[in-house]
Amino acid sequence: MLTALFVVARILANPVSNVFQKQLTQRSANPLFIIGATDALLTLGVLPLFVLGALPLPLGAEFWTNMVVAASLGVASNVLLVYALQSTSLSVLGPINAYKSVVSLVLGVFLLGEVPAPLGVAGVLLIVAGSYFVVDRDANQPRSNAFVRFFCERGIQFRFAALALSATEAIFLKKALLLSSPLTTFVFWAILGLPTAAAASALLARGRLAKEVVLLRHNWPTYLWLAITTGVMQLTSLLTFGRLQVGYSLALFQLSTLIGVFLGYRYFQEGHIRKRLLGSAIMAAGAALIVLQGRRP
Repeated sequence: MLTALFVVARILANPVSNVFQKQLTQRSANPLFIIGATDALLTLGVLPLFVLGALPLPLGAEFWTNMVVAASLGVASNVLLVYALQSTSLSVLGPINAYKSVVSLVLGVFLLGEVPAPLGVAGVLLIVAGSYFVVDRDANQPRSNAFVRFFCERGIQFRFAALALSATEAIFLKKALLLSSPLTTFVFWAILGLPTAAAASALLARGRLAKEVVLLRHNWPTYLWLAITTGVMQLTSLLTFGRLQVGYSLALFQLSTLIGVFLGYRYFQEGHIRKRLLGSAIMAAGAALIVLQGRRP
């Protein structure tokens, strides 16, 4: 029951946080600053646990190595995701998240020596087939050209890059989790992400940074809700990783694609809702097959 609760909370939190990220980009906020501010708020939220000694210390060098790598990958992934949201519809980017199951299978081949079974390959093919229905097609353009142009769009490329980094981050988070606990891993993920995000924000010009601070003051509720949903998303991910294998977890999380399509339609008036829901359902079915493949002996 707890595992199901964690999965449902993660499925809901992910697309909702994407809505807040896209809203901020539409208000001219810079992706680097958005992630920096989010990590700063998360750090403020978890710092009392660290200061009050509520976490087990000391932790070994292996834990810290995994955490530093995971936090760096997490910041880079989130920055690329916000850049993708800046230029591409949420109802398109949401379904693409199902490709994370594909990435996890590929990483499993190279890092763990796990060769996909036929059921897993069928899941991969379903995910690719479902993405076909997510593509925006101009009536005057051949369908094949539309599919090629889809993968050539900058926002789509940013999303795939973010997806690859996020899938890799999950592996290092799982390693750190095995050496500590979900809460400990979450707290240090938030704290260690701040220096990387601050360094990224420092790349902004001084004049631009001042404008971002003004935007933060005007939009602080959105930033606060973004930090909350991001925190819920990451903590429930870790709690799920503690109970299920990473591959199963990532595949189950892809059910959020359906919610992402609906939220894109609801808050940003994005079109082709039925076609994208169909594509999302097919991709979610592909992710489910990958889960079933992983459960087979």
